[in-house]
Amino acid sequence: MKTLVLGAGIIGISTAWHLLERGHEVTVVDRQPDAALETSFANAAQISVSYCEPWANRSAPWKALKWMFDKEAPLLFRPQLDLEQWRWCLKFLAQCNDAAFERNVQQIVALGAYSHAALKDVVRATGIEYNRLERGIAHFYTDQASFDAAGHAVDLMRRHGVQRRLVSRDELLQIEPAFRAYGDRIAGGTYTRTDESGDARVFTQALARRCAERGVQFLYGHDVVRLNQAGDAIESVAVTPRNTGAQGTNDLKTLTADAIVVACGSYSAPLLRTVGVRLPIYPGKGYSATFPLLKPEGAPLVSTIDDGKKIAMSRLGNFLRVAGTIELGGYDLSLDSPLARARCHMLSRRIEEILPGVCDTRTPEEGGNPQYWTGLRPATPTNIPFIGKTRLGRLWVNAGHGTLGWTHGAGSGKAMAELISGARPEMAFGFMGVDTPRRGAPATALAT
Repeated sequence: MKTLVLGAGIIGISTAWHLLERGHEVTVVDRQPDAALETSFANAAQISVSYCEPWANRSAPWKALKWMFDKEAPLLFRPQLDLEQWRWCLKFLAQCNDAAFERNVQQIVALGAYSHAALKDVVRATGIEYNRLERGIAHFYTDQASFDAAGHAVDLMRRHGVQRRLVSRDELLQIEPAFRAYGDRIAGGTYTRTDESGDARVFTQALARRCAERGVQFLYGHDVVRLNQAGDAIESVAVTPRNTGAQGTNDLKTLTADAIVVACGSYSAPLLRTVGVRLPIYPGKGYSATFPLLKPEGAPLVSTIDDGKKIAMSRLGNFLRVAGTIELGGYDLSLDSPLARARCHMLSRRIEEILPGVCDTRTPEEGGNPQYWTGLRPATPTNIPFIGKTRLGRLWVNAGHGTLGWTHGAGSGKAMAELISGARPEMAFGFMGVDTPRRGAPATALAT
């Protein structure tokens, strides 16, 4: 079967790899000059099967209201004159209850476990190296009330087969001694040994090269102009070389395929709306900073979440990647606005508090060289991605992974390839347009 994949992030490249493994002829289109140059470029680097709770919970609305005027808030809602934003928010609010939370966790964990196994299979088959550390993920709390509440999350995750456990401050500091200088402010934590970390960009680009070596055609530097619909099916995709202004000229290319997979992250929703397919995927602007290590011996090797600021830190060779915060405010990718600068500098200050002198956290104005970055996380109200087929023939979707694109990438690509090949992936997950998930959980389809 001839398959066209739109998007070359971790989701698109994983889809291409697994399609190739099943004998399909694959073409990948992306507007960037290489794979993984947008949302997959500089994320938190965590494979976090065990730390995947949905944003929507009973306390989320009140926290969002409290944080609205805090430039450094973990979740910042920026109201826009955008009907899609408000539709998304209404669906999000409908998920802010205990029943929906547990139902959504079930599917997210199922996809995470399936994906982690798929990632391990790909790494064994390819030998790709990407600063992988299989030392688990820790989560520390800086106030007793939050640590006490963590027990509920541990119990919930254990009910779904995740072996996250509570640890005291002393045990946390034994697991990761790098935090000893900050230890008197840590109340306790949780830890899961089976999670890991690594560089998503390095992995994705290496996997893309292996795809190309085995015959996948890549059209980098090409914009998707439109999906060409004929009746109840998509018959082709029009693309053009980027920045040529060539729509309607001889540079326009028409690509046909038996299956077309939209894996364009946050941009999947507006593209699909052009053919009447509405998915509640909205961009969440996230930030990261990559700091050179001044004292590598004092840097953590266990990927860790700081609950106080809701940021993650992961060791990548001689650098520390720090990532976090979400802004719901449209497709803005600026790093030079006062708000963006405040959020970037918060990452620098926080790391200096926790790991004093370990990283070069000086801002550019101070002579430092932190690699600040921002990307749009394609969020759904449930935090469950859309994987499956649309109501239009030949048109499939693999998008909406939010902050878990790296965690769910390999499995989402494998599941997509299985579905296109006529198989049913072995997990309790509601695939779009296919069937309802096993064990009574509802399908992901909040689409309209």
